[in-house]
Amino acid sequence: MAPTGRLLAVAALSVLCLQGLLRDSCAAFAQSPLPLHRIVHAGENDGGLMPELPPSGLMPMPELSPSGSPKPFVPFLAPAPLAPFFNNSTPKLSGKCTLNFTAVDKLMTTTAVDCFTSFAPYLANVICCPQLQATLTILIGQSSKQTGSLALDPTVANYCLSDVQELLLSQGASDNLHSLCSVHLSNVTEGSCPVSTVDAFESVIDSSKLLEACQKIDPVNECCSQTCQSAINEAAQKISSKDGGSTSYSGSPKIDSCRNVVLRWLSSRLDPPSAKQMLRQISNCNVNGVCPLSFPDTSKVAKECGGTIKNSTTCCKAMLSYVAHLQKQSFITNLQALNCASFLGAKLQKMNVSTNVYSSCQITLKDFSLQVGSQESGCLLPSMPSDASFDRMSGISFTCDLNDNIAAPWPSSTQAPSSSCNKSVNIPERPAATSAQNGVNHTNLKLRLLASLVSFVLVLLVQA
Repeated sequence: MAPTGRLLAVAALSVLCLQGLLRDSCAAFAQSPLPLHRIVHAGENDGGLMPELPPSGLMPMPELSPSGSPKPFVPFLAPAPLAPFFNNSTPKLSGKCTLNFTAVDKLMTTTAVDCFTSFAPYLANVICCPQLQATLTILIGQSSKQTGSLALDPTVANYCLSDVQELLLSQGASDNLHSLCSVHLSNVTEGSCPVSTVDAFESVIDSSKLLEACQKIDPVNECCSQTCQSAINEAAQKISSKDGGSTSYSGSPKIDSCRNVVLRWLSSRLDPPSAKQMLRQISNCNVNGVCPLSFPDTSKVAKECGGTIKNSTTCCKAMLSYVAHLQKQSFITNLQALNCASFLGAKLQKMNVSTNVYSSCQITLKDFSLQVGSQESGCLLPSMPSDASFDRMSGISFTCDLNDNIAAPWPSSTQAPSSSCNKSVNIPERPAATSAQNGVNHTNLKLRLLASLVSFVLVLLVQA
């Protein structure tokens, strides 16, 4: 049986289930002996996948603390035939890259799992691409201990990017990461920054002050306090003016290049796990501050829901149909969902939709994220940095908050926009998720495809 055939068959069906194209078939989960998709619920729940809701069907915007966060679900891509085929190919390396891959081998494996071929497009914004960028930064930082350089020479950079792709691909990652995550030479070279060596960097920067600000980053408050980020930006400004040029504005290509150099230096002074935690937390501050979804034309919703609503059923049908398009794009975090709800609400208000259609049509935050399996339940990723995980028995897993039924907030002209730094809107920063992956008090709900789908897979395997 060809490994490629197995992998393609499993991956194809997994993606179809994720996209909802086989939702009705996946809903039956009948008697198949081949578990392709499983959801594990951490905590006690006597039967139903979703918790019992109030009569309205929605919970109001809550005053939740991390300790009161909802119990998570952990969706699994768990194809039994897949496990033996991890690490199944030998990477074809150039032999011309100076990076020390051995120093970060565990990090490379984590990145391959985070960017696993079937899930990479759906986890790109929150998990895969931030992890890939962190890996590249740490690779250069750790290698600078031997080379003394905080940037790759452009002639070597292409070889190194190719080698990284080959190493990740050999461990099951997508073969399209450079395009998916917009990886360019500027991500690994000095770009337009005038400082690119360790000696030159440390001659300009108060390195002890910078390291103190970032070596023990506050995972909950950093996005609001910006203690480490401010120190990084200050250092980037300093080294950008070392060539005597005028001070560049924040966000300019020169400052961005120098910021990359600062991050690589920090990654050289921290061990890889600590560096990864620091980089992922900083990237998540940016990730959670925007809505990554694309919003199609809202004219149909505006037509049915604008002004005085004549038919609430027709309005909600149009609204739910619109939201269904958003649900096919990607997994997003709970804080991103807040931004998405605010953006769409403001967009509709500009088109004369004055009624709170989120409330009347029972739209929750999780309705903005990709739907999982047959439950048609949106998977909101935690706003804290998280990784997918791989187990040879259960497959690829990552954490979701499926029973976090927070009503989507309708924008109000008298109310400030929702923000994670607004203490009156206390979305749990750290959903009770990490314990879910430890296997404690799990109620397993094994979901299987219909026998007909399994037969389809078996035909593919035999043909392969």
